[in-house]
Amino acid sequence: MMGPEMMTAMGGWMMLGMGAVCLLAVLVLLLAAAALIKYLRSPGG
Repeated sequence: MMGPEMMTAMGGWMMLGMGAVCLLAVLVLLLAAAALIKYLRSPGG
């Protein structure tokens, strides 16, 4: 059986992991949007 300390620690790590994944997704979306804007604004495109 796992004690309450282990449960809270696991929950904290899972929340940290989900937060990191969300931050990475936002960064990727921002980079994609910036690249798309650059591509659309380029005279050659």
